[in-house]
Amino acid sequence: MASVRDRLASARVQAFVAREGELEHFTQALAGDTTAPFAFYLFGPGGIGKSTLLRRLADEARAADRTLLELDGRFVSRDPADFERNAEAFLHIPGTVLFVDSFEHCQWLESWLWQRFLPRAAEDTLVVLAGRLAPQPQWTADPAWAEILYVRELEPFSDEQARNLLTTSRVPPALRPRILRFAGGNPLALSLAAAAAMADWGPEETWAPSADTLRTLLAGLIGEVPTAAHRRALEVAAQAYSTSEELLAAVLPDQDAHLLFTWLRDLPFMESTHRGLYPHDAARETLAADLRWRAPNAFETMRGRLAEEYLRLLREAPEEQVFTVTDELFHLFRDGEVVARTRTWSREDEVHDRPLSPDDLDTVLRMAEETEGPAAADLVRYWVQRQPQAFSVYRLVSTGRIVAFTARLALPAPPDPQDLATDPVVAAAWEYTEATAPVRDGEHIGISRFSVYPEKYQVPSRVIDLSSSRAQAESARARARAYGFAVWRDAESWSDRVAGSLTDTGARPRVGDHTYGVFGVDWRQVPVETWLRHFISATAVPAPSGPSGFSRTAFDQAVREALSHWRTPTAFAACALIRARLAADLANPADELRALLHRTVDNLAADPRGVRAREALTAAYFSSAPTQEAAARRLNLPYGTYRRHLRHGLDLLCEALWQQELHGPH
Repeated sequence: MASVRDRLASARVQAFVAREGELEHFTQALAGDTTAPFAFYLFGPGGIGKSTLLRRLADEARAADRTLLELDGRFVSRDPADFERNAEAFLHIPGTVLFVDSFEHCQWLESWLWQRFLPRAAEDTLVVLAGRLAPQPQWTADPAWAEILYVRELEPFSDEQARNLLTTSRVPPALRPRILRFAGGNPLALSLAAAAAMADWGPEETWAPSADTLRTLLAGLIGEVPTAAHRRALEVAAQAYSTSEELLAAVLPDQDAHLLFTWLRDLPFMESTHRGLYPHDAARETLAADLRWRAPNAFETMRGRLAEEYLRLLREAPEEQVFTVTDELFHLFRDGEVVARTRTWSREDEVHDRPLSPDDLDTVLRMAEETEGPAAADLVRYWVQRQPQAFSVYRLVSTGRIVAFTARLALPAPPDPQDLATDPVVAAAWEYTEATAPVRDGEHIGISRFSVYPEKYQVPSRVIDLSSSRAQAESARARARAYGFAVWRDAESWSDRVAGSLTDTGARPRVGDHTYGVFGVDWRQVPVETWLRHFISATAVPAPSGPSGFSRTAFDQAVREALSHWRTPTAFAACALIRARLAADLANPADELRALLHRTVDNLAADPRGVRAREALTAAYFSSAPTQEAAARRLNLPYGTYRRHLRHGLDLLCEALWQQELHGPH
């Protein structure tokens, strides 16, 4: 009969997933390969599978009749002499294999190990160190150690490896997508979630991590958290797609954002990206699930703070930063019904977009012809000639290969007859505007005309996510955009996905062998910020209401739009505020509305608390300052102070004008 140790080793072999490269290098070393490493250094965040891999390697060493020494860094004293006594066999018995787990708890031994202890190892010995921290760079850069040192950062499992683990654990297929979404590729989270799911499996075929599972994961993945402020910072990072120091300062205004950001950046499960810090999926989901379970009101409060900050950035951020804001906002509400059915958050095929270059054109035309046919490719060529700036190509981050392209057209009124005659889809969009609410001179429409990703054609993907985010950001910042349109070939499926957020125009124009659905929204009736709020909350976009068809939110957005168009008379004359009740009886609406706005801003100074607000509004919109930074310099104010006065001024102005909207000028 097999011993308990043998039975455990056999079970570990059967359940072991991935890590083939590490296992192969170690077995070569056990076999005495002279080119194989002597020292193995494995590192990665909590729960990534370091201890599991060490146990598997120990089983291999035991099967090879090696002498094993297994130490736990949590219980190593601070005296190197004690370590040497515990590992004495490594110095005197040939073939010994030394394993040190949780090495981050005795990291202070590292220099002593490399310099004093390991060079004295007996013949044919091996050493395996595993911890959360990377080795000191001088050892990996030392040419003497480079030949015999194997360093590997353990990565999360791929989607395929994670599914294999759940299959091996006999998790019912119906539960696997939910567990994968929660655990990502983190082995500890997958294993605990799989065990909990098997224990809690019921006829309702639903699963959520239990309090015990969350507590175990928090301890394993994250460890000790110094203070309540540090926990708040973790909760921000858990909900935000990426976390910058500025974001922490905005949503935790009473805390030291620099200190908290520095602490977050040093956590082993945090990845630094060009947009900020990104936690590994299992850590993110565990923190978010724990907060939602432990303090649901605090969870919603934090989400609300983040949402308001993203909406502020959508209005105020520099142009080059604004295009990521809607993506961040949608990620915040990724569990919402509408967001969940239209967007995806997989990082397996992460892409980045770039403007179309002449060298990309042949690839784009080939994609269009293979996916939508020769007639569509001809239209792509037509629009590239007319609006090359509208096109983006998408490359895989991992390889740089072009995998998709999109085109977001901006078409002014009145429509160009040549466009109408050439492109049936564009013609259908213009026909819809004429039949519902015509676009006036000075206004324009935006249309996401092409979205071609051959490998994931017009199904939710990161390409559609990024293109949609850019389209919505452009709509929020564009002057005099009357409509936004999206085009999909699978009109029925997308009609269900976007129900309540975009209107199905009913048009089904034909291009070549295919028909396309055209979906739209009138931004004059529902400002972008209002639309986003309802999209993320999974409620239908409301019909306008109030004395002139404006909700308060829509009215405030119209005031902001009017101010942003102040220096462009034609755009100002087409702004939504012209349709407000307060402008209804004006003989010359555009000019008199400008005078009303100027007068209302000046009147803010009648209250001493409004003096600074009046100055900030005047500098921002009525002066010749080219940028917000220039306006702040004109007032001799720090930029942050200027922004605070400007936000206060906008609030006061909107309130004063709203009272006139409701009750008239008196």
